Amino acid sequence: MASTTEPAAAPRQAPRGLARGPRRPILLALLGDRGGLIFMGLIAASAVLMPISALVLPAEHPLAIPSYMVSLFGKYLCYALLALALDLVWGYCGILSLGHGAFFALGGYAMGMHLMREIGPRGVYGNPVLPDFMVFLNWQELPWYWHGFDMAWFAILMALVVPGLLAFVLGWLCFRSRVTGVYLSIITQAMTYALLLAFFRNDMGFGGNNGLTDFKDLFGYSLQAPEMRVALYSATAIALVGAYALSRIVVTSKLGKVLVSIRDAESRVRFLGYRVEHYKLFVFVLSAMLAGIAGALYVPQVGIINPGEFAPANSIEAVIWVAVGGRGTLWGAALGGIAVNWAKTWFTGALPEFWLFALGALFVAVTLFLPKGLVGRLPAFPTFGRRREAVPPAATEDRG
Repeated sequence: MASTTEPAAAPRQAPRGLARGPRRPILLALLGDRGGLIFMGLIAASAVLMPISALVLPAEHPLAIPSYMVSLFGKYLCYALLALALDLVWGYCGILSLGHGAFFALGGYAMGMHLMREIGPRGVYGNPVLPDFMVFLNWQELPWYWHGFDMAWFAILMALVVPGLLAFVLGWLCFRSRVTGVYLSIITQAMTYALLLAFFRNDMGFGGNNGLTDFKDLFGYSLQAPEMRVALYSATAIALVGAYALSRIVVTSKLGKVLVSIRDAESRVRFLGYRVEHYKLFVFVLSAMLAGIAGALYVPQVGIINPGEFAPANSIEAVIWVAVGGRGTLWGAALGGIAVNWAKTWFTGALPEFWLFALGALFVAVTLFLPKGLVGRLPAFPTFGRRREAVPPAATEDRG
């Protein structure tokens, strides 16, 4: 009788198209989203073209950009970076934070403190150590938490560390207690409102209601110089592209798959043995640090930082940017931040009394008619994180 035992199948080899090693998956993560690649390519190109348009072309040239417009576009990119940071936690992990404006403002205050120390004896009162508002309030010495901000690298480091540390403490307390949903949103909003009230106080040492302003220069160059404005814009564009690349790598990795699973079914992920609070804490801290960088780049371009940046309405407005652009898309959130703030600039100039009504109507319209945001209408809309329909396995042939 012939043996019916079939030889063991040879191990299946990986297709040649799949590279082996750590570089290929990262490259695929960055190139897998056509829409994001195109959008961020345009942002990166603007970092090169902006110096040409603002510095090289003559003022009468139709493609020349005035100096004030460079700072305005730079402000839009800072808002885009904030929206991207918020989308990282809301779109991919389901954490609706209504306090990301606080992380943005803390990063801005860190840079503002350095810019105030840079003024030195050129201030109104000529004090080489104390900022003008401290001299006006009869402060005798510099507070301990202002030391070190005379160095730019320290200020940039604090723009990362302070928001990240606050996010770590708040996230650790909330996530380990399994605070989720609307309760977590309320806590984050209460946090930013508490910071708003604290920074309004003159005895806090941050300028009180007036905040920090009248900045002179950065790295020894005047902030009013066209070259510095262009440099800040290019730095913001590079930071936005870098933040998108980092976020894209995170959300397309195994970590990102766990984050999406937590967003869709947190209890099941916890039942499988994952420490959900650790994953949430990581992405929350990362998002806060990105928001802090956005704030640090924002302040030298607008020339002021005050407690108004902590207003809960600013954080809620950032949520609208993400919803308009497209939640869970990264580049769509950045696009929403740019588009909504451009509309705000136009409305506040032409019809200032109708802007809040227009913003509310926009949010309602997006919720009803564009649940996937603006990029949901584009053919390059990414599908990462969605549930795909199960494909039945092919029927095996009966070999007899």
